[in-house]
Amino acid sequence: MTERARAPWWRPDIHAKKSRHLAARGAVLGATRAHFAAAGFVEVETPALQTSPGLEPHLQAFATEIVAPDRAARRRLYLHTSPEFTMKKLLVAGERRIFQLCKVFRNAERAATHHPEFTMLEWYCAEATYESIMDDCVALLRAALAAARRQRFSWRGVESDPFGAWQRVSVAEAFERYAGIDLVACMGEDARHPDAARFAGVARARGIAAKDEDSWDDVFFRVFLERIEPHLGYPAPTILYDYPVSLAALARAKPDDGRFAERFEIYVCGLELANAFGELTDEAEQRARFEADMALKQRLYGERYPIDEDFLAALAAGMPDSAGCALGFDRLVMLASGAESIEDVLWAPVAGA
Repeated sequence: MTERARAPWWRPDIHAKKSRHLAARGAVLGATRAHFAAAGFVEVETPALQTSPGLEPHLQAFATEIVAPDRAARRRLYLHTSPEFTMKKLLVAGERRIFQLCKVFRNAERAATHHPEFTMLEWYCAEATYESIMDDCVALLRAALAAARRQRFSWRGVESDPFGAWQRVSVAEAFERYAGIDLVACMGEDARHPDAARFAGVARARGIAAKDEDSWDDVFFRVFLERIEPHLGYPAPTILYDYPVSLAALARAKPDDGRFAERFEIYVCGLELANAFGELTDEAEQRARFEADMALKQRLYGERYPIDEDFLAALAAGMPDSAGCALGFDRLVMLASGAESIEDVLWAPVAGA
């Protein structure tokens, strides 16, 4: 349905249909802040306007201009897709346990589980491990569901119980279990530059469409979306951990096995809810990853975003060993309240396409 054809969101009857979901939002919001306060975290606020919006190759940002008071100079800025860079700068500045609930912006995203402006919950902890962040997620999700006064998360007929044992499975185990694929063998001899042609051939043998010209990442996500993701997050939430190092993003490589990265995701009712890292603190390695990501973005979409040199300077100055997590707060409320769509848990939607 087009924006023009939709009934106005402010109509009393339309608003009333989502009143219980909005009540759950308030309860989950309060439980979230109470959870972090009890754990000794400081709530921070960082600017949405940034030099670099975030450098994940497939995300599209909103651009704007900042104008000098005398209107003599203009400079392009972006609405952030995540507060990650700035929050990590705060770790360099001396903060140790911080969290933030903020609006983030991602263009060309609108669906039942996506919205161009949404609320992100992020937290970072110095001297923490990604295993300790897993424990944070378990406690937080249990507190959120209890605040919503429900026994299970649910989404479109699928339920997930966070109060018992969670499923913890490595990415390699998930590929073997659900797709019958030996992921390590498909990585080849150089895990940082895995063998795409080999992976494509194995995927085709399992009945998954893959072309020889596909990148390794293309094949990975095709297998993942078709064969693995539908099994995740029920009857209990799933912690999917240890991604291949070529998909590390801002996570560091595992010290005891450099083929994999200290990265995990949380799935509930088949939906991705959170993405967490044992954080990469090496400036040179992070720069190389950023440059590779922007080269890929240029090749795929014909554009690239500026690298945040101030962030790299902060890493060089000395970011402490740390771990952190980004969690989609609106999705958490959806799951906790049983809402069908992300717009059911928003006080007002973004107008537009």
